[in-house]
Amino acid sequence: MFEGAYVAIVTPFQNGRIDEPALRDLIEFQIENGTHGIVPCGTTGESATLSHEEHERVVEITVDQVKKRVPVIAGTGSNNTTEAIRLTKHAKECGADAALMIAPYYNKPTQEGLYQHFKQVAETVDLPIIVYNIPGRTAVNMEPETIARLAHIPNIVGVKEATGSMKQITEIVRLCGDDFTVLSGEDYITFPLMCVGGKGVISVVSNIAPRDMADMCTHFLNGRFQQAYALYYKLLPLCHAMFVETNPAPVKAALKMMGKIQSDEVRLPLVGLTEANRAKVAHALRDYGLI
Repeated sequence: MFEGAYVAIVTPFQNGRIDEPALRDLIEFQIENGTHGIVPCGTTGESATLSHEEHERVVEITVDQVKKRVPVIAGTGSNNTTEAIRLTKHAKECGADAALMIAPYYNKPTQEGLYQHFKQVAETVDLPIIVYNIPGRTAVNMEPETIARLAHIPNIVGVKEATGSMKQITEIVRLCGDDFTVLSGEDYITFPLMCVGGKGVISVVSNIAPRDMADMCTHFLNGRFQQAYALYYKLLPLCHAMFVETNPAPVKAALKMMGKIQSDEVRLPLVGLTEANRAKVAHALRDYGLI
């Protein structure tokens, strides 16, 4: 169920407020272009600066607009286990198909603390959970052995792995087996990750190039490795361009340049792109044929 290219969709803002029509339009753009699923309220969706009410509204809008055409994996992570449970319960109640839960940030829990955090959420809410390991944002790495322990919990079904370490990725695949889904959390490493047993990506670049990212994963999963390889190298410059500054500022700038959103504003403490990096993003989009 959770294979392929899932878009970590942005949360568009207008004058400081969520631009609901733009979000609905972005969801339609994704589905029309073959994205395998939608992930609202992740890092790319600026979940850290959404109020609780906004967070829940974004998930509700996404579920309503998708209408079960593709899976919705709602971001429900927190560094507060009680809050993570509340967000995950809400995701289940409004019809999300799964939850994406980032490792608790700032607290720097031990590996046992990480295990107990996810275990408590999983045992409280009967919803498939994909854990999200991104130590560059959380200050703690979920070790492969901890992920393997979590894989024994029935409704913890996968991991979004964003260490960028092939050593870690291969160890997770080895320890967890083929029934546990490993998804890339870094666009640029999607093809290599799938070569060692991963099943796809939760993607930033899918915001702007959904068809090619989805096709790359579909080709790979169906054994058409040369076609997947070609698309990977076609996408690679976009993968780099979308991280010239902190995500999601570059991809929001790109969406505005493409005419998909009216405003590329991000919330403080994030700021918009510098002019130099805006030019780099525009250059990558022109080379790709997106503008």
